[in-house]
Amino acid sequence: MSQTKILLEEKDIPSQWYNILADLPSPPSPPLHPGTKQPVGPDDLAPIFPIGLIMQEVSPDRWIDIPEEVREIYALWRPTPMYRAKRLEAALGTPARIYYKYEGTSPAGSHKPNTSVPQAYYNKKEGVRRLATETGAGQWGSALSLACNYFGLECTVYMVRVSYEQKPYRRSMIQTWGATVHSSPSDKTNSGRAIREKDPESPGSLGIAISEAIEDAATHDDTKYALGSVLNHVLLHQTVIGQEAKKQMALAGEYPDIIIGCCGGGSNFAGLSFPFLADKFAGKDLRVIAVEPISCPTLTKGKYVYDFGDTGQLTPLIRMYTLGHDFVPPGIHAGGLRYHGDSPLVSQLYHEGLIEAQAYGQLGVFDAAKTFARSEGIIPAPESAHAIKAVIEEAARCKEAREPKVILFNLSGHGLLDLGAYDAYFGGQLMDYAYPEEMVAASLSRVPAVG
Repeated sequence: MSQTKILLEEKDIPSQWYNILADLPSPPSPPLHPGTKQPVGPDDLAPIFPIGLIMQEVSPDRWIDIPEEVREIYALWRPTPMYRAKRLEAALGTPARIYYKYEGTSPAGSHKPNTSVPQAYYNKKEGVRRLATETGAGQWGSALSLACNYFGLECTVYMVRVSYEQKPYRRSMIQTWGATVHSSPSDKTNSGRAIREKDPESPGSLGIAISEAIEDAATHDDTKYALGSVLNHVLLHQTVIGQEAKKQMALAGEYPDIIIGCCGGGSNFAGLSFPFLADKFAGKDLRVIAVEPISCPTLTKGKYVYDFGDTGQLTPLIRMYTLGHDFVPPGIHAGGLRYHGDSPLVSQLYHEGLIEAQAYGQLGVFDAAKTFARSEGIIPAPESAHAIKAVIEEAARCKEAREPKVILFNLSGHGLLDLGAYDAYFGGQLMDYAYPEEMVAASLSRVPAVG
């Protein structure tokens, strides 16, 4: 095939989201009320989420219609392009055929608007005035700020302190689109003040920032909470990626043998892989690999138990792979992968052996990012570079075995606002953080006992 760029037309934007709950081989474990330990119902979630999203969270329907107002905004950047990475293949000397779906063409530069737009839409529809949220590296915070701007909502973002300091231009994006951004832990909430009193120099974590945003939403009648990953409805919205990718692979006359995505909370990984996993459930031979950092190895080193989604213990208990709700990961530059837990759906798939997981250190990840940028031209986000590292490893195996396999991965965002991380890499200032075994063991000892 001579074509390296595979495009779709506006009419190819999906009209429905794919709900993997309808096809799971076994039913998911329900979220539990932290007090009663009983399954959480819609009424329990109503104080922080609009009913439209709550119904999607628990829906058994395989297909859920995308509102036309959402599709109209999607059309500003969707369908996103797919590329055959021929220059990378040549650089690696591999017989593998490598494709990537590029989500960095959105206004926010990542896949996150795929869910921020519908979340803002459903909140606006139900009369909400303001949304509160957390953000790690700033991709989600900027995406929600963008979406709130489209629908006339106010937005407050609690940004993990280490990324607030490392990535100032993501703060600028958030503010440019009209949102207010606070360094987390902040002095704006009880949750933040408690952490600051205990550790004034806390680098923050997604768990802490989630606590602050939920507290903000729960204490203001005109405010709801928005989450950028982990929950079922978030992963549902991201399946526009995989649906488009299936059409593009068909145009290329290919079907992937291996699908790869970086994985923090699970949204971009699920967005690409879930529509293909429906084929695997039906008997298709397919490997699906989630990639995470060795400093926050949720799937590869965590426990599959019920835990809180936040440090302040304000969320329901969800069954997932976790490092413990109060674990604070080292300050790696892939801030979007510094979450102590993982999506319950992704966790279940991994627990049941339907997907794989790998973990890498950030030095090798930035080596992979450099190789990709010098061959394909796109500077990847540090999170996306984890997927690239795994692609390069799989391509090397194909070379050794002389197997021309088809590899598809999600390039979930560009790294043009992460150049400080690249400066640190080229300046020899980055280091690989060892798996903090003692810290994780201590944190896991505080996971609540359930069942």
